Amino acid sequence: MALHFTAPEFARRKERLLAELAARRLDGLLMFQQESMYWLTGYDTFGFCFFQSLWLGADGRMALLTRSADLRQAQHTSLIDDVRIWTDRADATPQDQLRDMVASLGGTGGHIGVEYESYGLTAANGKKLDAAFDGFATLEDASRLVDHLRAVKSPAEIIYVRQAAKLALAARDAAIAAIAPGVDEGTVLASMQGAIFEGGGDYPANEFIIGSGRDALLCRYKAGRRKLDSEDQITLEWAGAYRHYHAAMMETVIVGPPRDRHLELFAAAKQALEACAHAIVPGKTAGEVFAAHAHVMDGHGLEKHRLAACGYSLGAKFTPSWMDPPMFYADNQWVLEPGMVMFAHMILMDSESETAMCLGRTFLVGVNGNECLTDAPLDLIVN
Repeated sequence: MALHFTAPEFARRKERLLAELAARRLDGLLMFQQESMYWLTGYDTFGFCFFQSLWLGADGRMALLTRSADLRQAQHTSLIDDVRIWTDRADATPQDQLRDMVASLGGTGGHIGVEYESYGLTAANGKKLDAAFDGFATLEDASRLVDHLRAVKSPAEIIYVRQAAKLALAARDAAIAAIAPGVDEGTVLASMQGAIFEGGGDYPANEFIIGSGRDALLCRYKAGRRKLDSEDQITLEWAGAYRHYHAAMMETVIVGPPRDRHLELFAAAKQALEACAHAIVPGKTAGEVFAAHAHVMDGHGLEKHRLAACGYSLGAKFTPSWMDPPMFYADNQWVLEPGMVMFAHMILMDSESETAMCLGRTFLVGVNGNECLTDAPLDLIVN
């Protein structure tokens, strides 16, 4: 099996999850988040775009219902012994087969948690799931149950996070070396992704963000490339990914002499990131980190140019996003704990002057403070 963790490590995770089921008086959990399945068993696939579910009963028994294309995937990458297959056909009813599987494992009449908030469970399939289990068991939303457990990384996980951070820094070096007047954005992107693959890394859970000129103000990837002008700006957001664990970074690189507005926005972004770094400590809430960000940005008169969130947790993630809860936004009461990995991004987009400035780093929360895992200089990059 292609497992990335030891049997005792997986056993500890299972014990933590079973304790949570007992505390919530749940007789079992139906997992639809691929991240939950990977964390608990090592199961590694993008097959969650189709209907599949991993069951964990309060008695510790597990079983996976998936499609035939993922049978060997589960056998090769996970420690799941009981893998059951639903068959693709015009009148397929995998929800009914899932109910029957749960029944065979003693879940009849119980209170069952469901990861409703999941890319792996569409609204249509969720309705069919509810209908299939109507009168069979009571379903309860347990979408954040495993998320809370995954948020605090074990020492074994942190090893992979540190490797992801090294890959993120390698991609940064590759980008800076490639950026110059006349260079195509695709060349920059290829150099960054190449550095990660050459370092043994994985595809990230979402596309790298790359945009120059007016597109430097975009916060999402879009198709299409352009070549850099002699005076330009290029915004990059990327993550090193190793064993699916992510460490993210963000920079806006200036080509040619920076404008005064670039310098003004960079000063605010740097100050805000430093303020957030002071707040990313045990006992603080995610909302308090955002408040530190907003206080600095608004103090510079940039409230309309900043975002309503300034970062989030990172971990082992699958498409379509490397973002994990908790997110840094106003009044988020999720308390930070040692072992959490947090990405803080300072994003300023001035549409009036078409000026972008972004800065982001990944931090590991420690016992008394934090460690910047992507510890590159907080200097304005001018090529």
